[in-house]
Amino acid sequence: MIKLQIIGNLGKDCIQNEVNGKHVINFNVAHSEKYKDSAGNLVERTIWVNCAYWTERTGIAQYLTKGKTVYAEGTPDVDAYMKENQPAATLRMRVHNIQLLGGSGNSDSASHGSFNSTGNQHTQVSAPVKPEVVKAEVVEVSDDSSDDLPF
Repeated sequence: MIKLQIIGNLGKDCIQNEVNGKHVINFNVAHSEKYKDSAGNLVERTIWVNCAYWTERTGIAQYLTKGKTVYAEGTPDVDAYMKENQPAATLRMRVHNIQLLGGSGNSDSASHGSFNSTGNQHTQVSAPVKPEVVKAEVVEVSDDSSDDLPF
């Protein structure tokens, strides 16, 4: 199993949909990092993750608003395509667990709860933790089927 974990801010309010009788909450999470390149120039890079949270209970949707900081984990997927004759990719995640960490917007009692894929809320007793920076590394996968696998 491949598992993706991300901490970031929502780029806009979530969108709730119903597909074949099942509920899905779609939202985008951004992670930005700043660094200096070899020439000493300040570079800012933002990675966006398109998230789909399939759940029976959609109560968390009211808290998934623009600017909120969330922790989400789930199964990653990448869509590769060509943009202006250059290869590009979109990172997607099917969310299994989500935790609200706070951030911009209204402060409320549910802002530090976590939810699993069945929509059940787990309350936290401790104070909220400052999120750590999570860095994702992009790895190119070759389609070389001539490699011998050890299993």
